[in-house]
Amino acid sequence: MTETKPQTLGWGRFLLQFFTVAILYLLAQVPGVAIWGEIGPDGQLQISSTVMAGTTAFGMVVALLVSWLWLRKDGAVAEAWKLLPTDGWGRTLLIAFATTIAILGWFTLGTMALDSLGLGTPAVNEILGMVTQSGFHYVLWVVLVAWFAAGLGEELLYRGFLMDRLQRLKGVGSTLWGPIIIQALIFGLSHGYQSVAGVIITGMVGLGLGWLRTRTGSLMPLILAHMAVDTFSMSMAYADKLGMIPAFST
Repeated sequence: MTETKPQTLGWGRFLLQFFTVAILYLLAQVPGVAIWGEIGPDGQLQISSTVMAGTTAFGMVVALLVSWLWLRKDGAVAEAWKLLPTDGWGRTLLIAFATTIAILGWFTLGTMALDSLGLGTPAVNEILGMVTQSGFHYVLWVVLVAWFAAGLGEELLYRGFLMDRLQRLKGVGSTLWGPIIIQALIFGLSHGYQSVAGVIITGMVGLGLGWLRTRTGSLMPLILAHMAVDTFSMSMAYADKLGMIPAFST
């Protein structure tokens, strides 16, 4: 007998699903950090670039598996994780390209605006330092993090699983913007390691991607754009380290 997909989701069931995914995502990264992490001379935990990329990807594997199990139990996998383009690949690629340009533009202008307000800039130098350690690490981060954990994983997790759950949640799902705003807030806060500026920048990106999800009905243009943005950022950082980007002086 096939289980009927619930039209609404109670707060208790929503919180249970949300926290099991979040907690298991974090716990899945503990073994790698505990085994390969080291305490540096300053007393701080130090993790190699390879371990960081690997544990990030493994944590996302666990989070997606748990999310899939919850969605499957509720009969909502196909709706929450709709990947096939709704209007053909041509329009999907066009939307993905426009979204990529918009996000990169927001990163530039938003960072300048927040810095001028005294909020600083997103703290990404440590991560980009891991990405640019070598050609091997650059490829590793692009594949495991930019393409899988961030591009595919975060879209399936936030604009897929989380938005679907919020759209069914009593008192929230009856509105268009409620689920969009809440998932954007959680998405931004999950990037708290990037400082207040990073939370605001990524939160606004999440807001735009959430709105786009409701407009297109498919996660594919979001996934492609997310992959492209992170790949571009990592590639520019690596090219800069190699001296391929000229420095301009005034």
